[in-house]
Amino acid sequence: MKHFMRLLTQLFLFLSCKYLRQGRKFLVRKLTGRCELQRICYNNKSGAHRTLKIESSLKFSKSELLQSAVIVHPDSVEKTIDDIMTLKKIDPDINPQLGISLQASLLQIVGYHKLMAEVEKLRREPYDCNNPEHEEMLVKLWKALRPESPLTGRISKQWMEIGFQGSDPKTDFRGMGLLGLHSLLYFAEHDQAAALQVLHDSLQPKHRSGLHCPVGFSPAS
Repeated sequence: MKHFMRLLTQLFLFLSCKYLRQGRKFLVRKLTGRCELQRICYNNKSGAHRTLKIESSLKFSKSELLQSAVIVHPDSVEKTIDDIMTLKKIDPDINPQLGISLQASLLQIVGYHKLMAEVEKLRREPYDCNNPEHEEMLVKLWKALRPESPLTGRISKQWMEIGFQGSDPKTDFRGMGLLGLHSLLYFAEHDQAAALQVLHDSLQPKHRSGLHCPVGFSPAS
């Protein structure tokens, strides 16, 4: 019974918030003569804060056109803005700045959605020891962190010197996939001094109580 009442309460709160928001938007539009997107663009400076507000407004809109605007292809942003202006009955000649502001924000929104998708795809891609590109990246990581020590073989306990858990480093990328390897290699190549310092510190006795070097270990999240 308690579980049912809790679900009922949550449903009531959800519906209340939903319809209160819609009612508030309708009332404010009647009072100001501007839709929510116009108010956001005109009342907020350009930047992340305004972009997040625009994204939220689009995602929670009743219109499928507005909801889908956050995932359009970058090449379709201009057309999407034209469609939004038409839907909202906004004259672009009277409100030229609105189109410019929406375009800047939409390009940011679709850009980071695309980036997130690419990063997640990379995370899901497992390390493949039969892929020459994967193997080459692994060798580059070794050379960046152990430039004075030649690697004796693909399977070697030497990998443990840079923090891997065993003689075959591919098993350490089971959680983060290729994203882990890309991240480690980027760190080692673009900020080698810091990477070597992290490696050096992790190999000190006070850090070695059963733990592995964070430079080599990419745990599952």
